Amino acid sequence: MKSKYTTSGLDKTISFERKMTNTSVVRRPPWFLRIGDAWRHTLVVLTLFAAASCGKKAEPPLPIYGERELVGKDTVYHTIGEFDFLDQDSAVITNSTFDNKIYVADFFFTSCRTICPIMKTQMLRLYDSIQNDDDVLLLSHTIDPEYDTVGLLHDYADRLGVNSHKWHFATGKPKEEVYKLAQLSYFSTAMEDKGEADGFIHSGAFLLIDKHRRIRGKYDGTKEDDVNRLLADIVRLRKEG
Repeated sequence: MKSKYTTSGLDKTISFERKMTNTSVVRRPPWFLRIGDAWRHTLVVLTLFAAASCGKKAEPPLPIYGERELVGKDTVYHTIGEFDFLDQDSAVITNSTFDNKIYVADFFFTSCRTICPIMKTQMLRLYDSIQNDDDVLLLSHTIDPEYDTVGLLHDYADRLGVNSHKWHFATGKPKEEVYKLAQLSYFSTAMEDKGEADGFIHSGAFLLIDKHRRIRGKYDGTKEDDVNRLLADIVRLRKEG
């Protein structure tokens, strides 16, 4: 006689239990452990950021050119000597014109046929870059003041299309005073030389002067790469305040 009970229900139960046994159950860690993981991740990110920041070295200040003297506890540096000239608008310009200003100086003459045209092309690059910068001016000293009169320099500046409040062309003093200023203050070459094609010899240097009348850089005004370096150094010098 057959039993009225069957094993089908039991078989299904056993089959279900086997499936549950073979299934992997993923359990999340407690909430306090999850918070700990988040903090550890944040700490790693902050540590990497701090390491990257420390690895970036601050730019050193630009050098200060010339002799220096220790007076008591203070260091006295070489500075640009006193001067007074007339610019292309017949305005008197002195050291005071450049008080609390950074400026770039050079020496040239309008009849120069050698390096001066190249220098003025590069100086125009500087002019374009600083037009809206109230902290920076340009100063070009003629080394032929007898020929380069106020009127001639006015026309010269007009042809360049520059503003006299931003770029001063200096004349109005005997050439000997200009040469002395170039050599003793700016450490630049400027002199009369009849053996030269145009009768003068001068350096193609651009001199970077800080707000304390100190020379902070010297650059070849005939080389674009050097003038690029000057542009970058102006930005560095402005950061010094």
